[in-house]
Parts: sequence; structure tokens; C-alpha cells
Amino acid sequence: MATAESERRQEAIRPRVGRHGRTGSVTDEAIERIRQIIMSGEWGPGARLPRESELAARLGISRNSLREAVRALSLVRVLEVRQGDGTYVSSLEPALLLESTRFVAHLLADKAVIELFEVRRMLEPPAAALAAVRMDAEGHAALRAELERMTAATRVEDLVEADVAFHAVVARAAGNSVLTSLLEMLSTRTMRARLWRGRLEKGALDATRAEHARIYEAIAARDPELAKIVAAAHVANSEHWLRADLARLEVPDAAQGPPGG
Repeated sequence: MATAESERRQEAIRPRVGRHGRTGSVTDEAIERIRQIIMSGEWGPGARLPRESELAARLGISRNSLREAVRALSLVRVLEVRQGDGTYVSSLEPALLLESTRFVAHLLADKAVIELFEVRRMLEPPAAALAAVRMDAEGHAALRAELERMTAATRVEDLVEADVAFHAVVARAAGNSVLTSLLEMLSTRTMRARLWRGRLEKGALDATRAEHARIYEAIAARDPELAKIVAAAHVANSEHWLRADLARLEVPDAAQGPPGG
């Protein structure tokens, strides 16, 4: 006859069927329960979670399963474990929660990167339009400073820094923290460096700088429709160059002849 202790151990490791009919681990259910409590407002940003023993009892799971759930939620920045102090709900700010997505974006390559540009075409023009309406004088000065830095830059590293800062000013001025975080994720420094190097090799730096100048001028003129158009053209030009570059890399070298020839 099984003891109460062995039954508890078996329950802790037994897969359970969730609300949607999928079989999931005890840890998965704990993650979902914690998420639901946060969404209910019981634990708001910065709230301290109950002690481990109390929370494990409330969720009906072992401490080990609870620790796994807390570890997983810490990795995606929902929870923050402070050694010697306890576990807290994070600020839940979009920039924090989307940070892991930005990390993954650096790993995407080739055709997946093209899909990122397609999403940028959907988001960046409206962001520029919002910036044209909402950007204040301080924002205009900051945008102008980054444009001048981009114009003066000769090294790819400096161009990337100015490019990142330029688009960050535009995104912040749009006044939407989720949109700002998504745009930062969609255009990584790695991708910007690749584009600037390609344009440097083709002598197209002046044309690219001119695209940024047109974005600045439209925003400074507080013309949302024009800002949307020139921003869309800028992203489309980058996407066009990248598609052509990828197509070039996919074409076999004819000089090598057919395999085995």
C-alpha cells in the first residue's frame, strides 16, 4: 500500500491535462497559475510573492516544481529573484518583457530576416507618422543630432550607432512603449551593420543618409502622411537590398561547373 509521502511524490511528477485539453507538466500548470494571479491584479508590478512554502501549498505543488516555475518566469522577466530577499513581480514594462524576443531576433537568418522586414514595413511608417504629430522640440533636436552624426560617420560601427539612435528617437516619440520595443526588436544591430557594410561596398552611403534626412524633414515639418511615406520607402529600400543580397548568395557559382564535372 502506497504511503501518503509516495502518493505526494507521484502527484508532483504526474503530467496533468490543462484547461485546453493538452497534457502538461506540473511546472507548466504552476507557471499558468502564477500568470493568472498576476493578470488578476492580486500581484501587481513590484509585488513580493508569498514565501515558497506558502505558495507551493496554495498551488498544490512541490517546492521543486515551484522553483522550476519561478526560474522559467524569471528568464522571461516576469519575476525577479532577489537573493536573500525573496521573489518579486517585475515592473512588467514592455521593454523588459520583450527583451527575450530581441535576443532571439539576433539568431534569425536569411528568409526569416526578410519576414522581419515585412513586419517593419507594417510598423515603422505608422510610428514615423505618430512621431511627426507628437515629437517635441527636444526630440527634433535629438533627431537632427543623430542625423548629423550619421552624415559625419565613416566607420560602419559609428553609422550603426547613429542609425540605432536615430530610429530610437522616432520610436520613442510615437508615444507607444509596446511599439517602441517591437521596433527595437525588429531591427537588430547585427542586421543594421550588415546593411551599412553592403551599402558601403556599393557606394550607396549618401543615398541611405538622404533617406534618413527625408524622414527627419517630414517629422520636423509635422507632416504625418509624408513621414509615413518616406519611412516606408526607407524600409522598402533596405528590404530590397537584402533580398537581392540573399538571392546572390543562393545562386551557385557557375564557374565551378556541375557537381562532379
